[in-house]
Amino acid sequence: MNIAAPDSSFEAPAYLARLNDEQRLAVVHGDGKVATPLLVIAGAGSGKTNTLAHRVAHLIVKGADPRRILLMTFSRRAASEMAKRVERIAGEVLGRDAAIIADALA
Repeated sequence: MNIAAPDSSFEAPAYLARLNDEQRLAVVHGDGKVATPLLVIAGAGSGKTNTLAHRVAHLIVKGADPRRILLMTFSRRAASEMAKRVERIAGEVLGRDAAIIADALA
């Protein structure tokens, strides 16, 4: 990934601590400004699915309506796994407020 680093005052939320620097930058891409398109290209086993799940959860935590997020995969199994990851990550941050996420991601 080739993403410009945020300024030195940037402090990532605790739920992003498990990500490496490049994954974290992809997840918070566009925070506080109009987001430009982001393309993530990475090899097998590099954490693309985890990065996407964290990105969606981050958008929800920041106030995005989960019903307005389109997340596509190539199989039902992958879609189910992605939805579970997003629910888990967002649930860690939002707690009880995360109940709407399960319905919206279905």
